[in-house]
Amino acid sequence: MRVECFAATRPQQGRADKDNEDAFLVSLEDLPFAALCDGVGHPQRVAKKILQTFQCSCRASTSRLIADLSTWTGWVRALDSSVPQGYFSTFLAVVLLENLAVGVSVGNSRAYLLPRSGGFRHLTQGAAKESLGSGKAVPFPIRETLSLGDTLLLLSDGAWAPLASDSLQQIVAAEAPSRFYHLPNALLDFASHHARTDDMTALALRLTH
Repeated sequence: MRVECFAATRPQQGRADKDNEDAFLVSLEDLPFAALCDGVGHPQRVAKKILQTFQCSCRASTSRLIADLSTWTGWVRALDSSVPQGYFSTFLAVVLLENLAVGVSVGNSRAYLLPRSGGFRHLTQGAAKESLGSGKAVPFPIRETLSLGDTLLLLSDGAWAPLASDSLQQIVAAEAPSRFYHLPNALLDFASHHARTDDMTALALRLTH
């Protein structure tokens, strides 16, 4: 099996691309991962720095450690204390260990699972709202077994807020079978119809042959 991952991001209407406070990072190497941050403050100071630190932690780790929630708890504590005073960021990340998605959510970015067979699950429901930089960040665990063709979405609040669950399901059903690469942009196209009042980012992952 291999991992497919595609992503799209757009700044709030009226902002330049360089002022987009969302940031994402994808790696499809030995331990594939996808991560998303929605920062408050200059992205170079917050979101991108967090993602770079997370990438280093992943590459220095092992599958056994990544499968352990205590590893993620330690990473989140370190990230929380590393954010400069007055800046904040959500943090949503998953690592694929074969067919097991393991990760955490901090803040109000969301992860959704849409099985190939149909349906919809909000994987981060109940996550605490405190972001990195608050000194109170609490990681909400994600641990989900994926089947071939299941779609895993990571969305910042600018992307998920305009999307009802039935809209998500309809867009995934329309795009995933033949145009999975276009799915993130299709989600943002739909969300943009409600005006881009925030930066918006969407990542889509699935296992395939």
